Amino acid sequence: MKVTPTAIADVLVIEPRVFGDARGFFYESFNQKAFNEASGLALNFVQDNHSRSARGVLRGLHYQIAQPQGKLVRVVRGAVFDVAVDIRRRSPTFGQWVGVELTEENNKQLWLPPGFAHGFVVTGDSADFLYKTTDYYAPQHERCIAWNDPAIGIQWPLGVEPQLSAKDMLGKPLAGAEVFA
Repeated sequence: MKVTPTAIADVLVIEPRVFGDARGFFYESFNQKAFNEASGLALNFVQDNHSRSARGVLRGLHYQIAQPQGKLVRVVRGAVFDVAVDIRRRSPTFGQWVGVELTEENNKQLWLPPGFAHGFVVTGDSADFLYKTTDYYAPQHERCIAWNDPAIGIQWPLGVEPQLSAKDMLGKPLAGAEVFA
């Protein structure tokens, strides 16, 4: 497993070792011990989630203000542009974002620690998106920052008008959002 910090050091790209031949491929998509050793983190994941979305669906930017979730995300079918936004007010990278292409071909995963808003846009025909979380989903604590907030300036690779949920259309600008201390 290869672990690479992004421009925001706490956000990590995880690349598992893939063993392939003419028959196909095999890789360990998750191994708690190997992940903890390679990342230097001691984490425990409590929930797995799976979503399927069509081309142009944009989900985010989501987070939980209480029961914050760390997320290990990956794509098993299709392709997405995945984004993490630092919303820890005392962080030197507060309000900054990083984006990584996650595809079924590159097998990359992205680790987002608690204190980050998360979103993605589907860049292929569709995408099956899987993520592990370090805390349980708590809808009463869920918040959403506007995906297109100019103060953040995410450069989404949009080929079509994004499809948003009603909840995501109501996302707040970072300046008016509840964030972490």
